[in-house]
Amino acid sequence: MVLALTVCGIVVVLVVMGLFLFGLRRRLIQRSGGTFDCSLRWDVPEKPDTGGKGWSYGVARYNGDRIEWYRVFSYAPRPRRVLERAQIEVAGRRLPEGEEELALLSDAVVLACTHRGTRLELAMSDDALTGFLAWLEAAPPGQRVNVA
Repeated sequence: MVLALTVCGIVVVLVVMGLFLFGLRRRLIQRSGGTFDCSLRWDVPEKPDTGGKGWSYGVARYNGDRIEWYRVFSYAPRPRRVLERAQIEVAGRRLPEGEEELALLSDAVVLACTHRGTRLELAMSDDALTGFLAWLEAAPPGQRVNVA
């Protein structure tokens, strides 16, 4: 009986610590500001699947001429993807279709892009999209920016 209670206590402490670290990581990412909720689908085929597969929920952070994208459900201290402003080309935007509506946030807009030849899609709110496109167009003189 004592062993069972000890094991249960250890499990509860580990779960609480895990949740605390999870929240602390998110707080540290957002501390410097310039963050927004952003789902990402990497290496998208020519005809995207609207079944909702491949989307990862995350937080994106502006950092100079880069966007750092962190998975929400991860303990990794480093960004999962880094997108350089000069390498991002916007191909178009659309509303979520089919089961994508269930996989993404309710007010999401999907932005089709390429980064260094890799097709990707970003899903974010209208406000975040406006800020993202303004950030892309605000590139320093001499840098090319392709916004469709």
